Amino acid sequence: MHLKESGEMYLETILILNNKLPQVRAIDIVNYTGYTKPSISRAVGLLKDGGYIAIDSDGYITLTDSGNELASKIYERHTLLTTYFKFIGVSEQTAIEDACKIEHDISDETFEAIKNHANKALNNKNSI
Repeated sequence: MHLKESGEMYLETILILNNKLPQVRAIDIVNYTGYTKPSISRAVGLLKDGGYIAIDSDGYITLTDSGNELASKIYERHTLLTTYFKFIGVSEQTAIEDACKIEHDISDETFEAIKNHANKALNNKNSI
């Protein structure tokens, strides 16, 4: 099952919440995103059916290996692109928004090239 951007965003949100909370439930996703309970319920069901998350009998959500892999990939793209955009002079809010748009559509090849270039630039603090 190939996820759309919204599915990737939900996985990224679950990953972020897993790092902040001892356990994650659907209501935590509602509170974090501001989306409605029915929207989150539908998304959670689709992610579960796709094998990206598991839900235990108490309603706690965990990422499966494939869910964690995809969420980590998206989160890495978001954080690196945001940092890089700010480094080259983009305002923080615009950097966050643009990274969020790009993280879902950029190819692995292009992201790796940007990542290598960004890491060199950020480590050297040289102008690009």
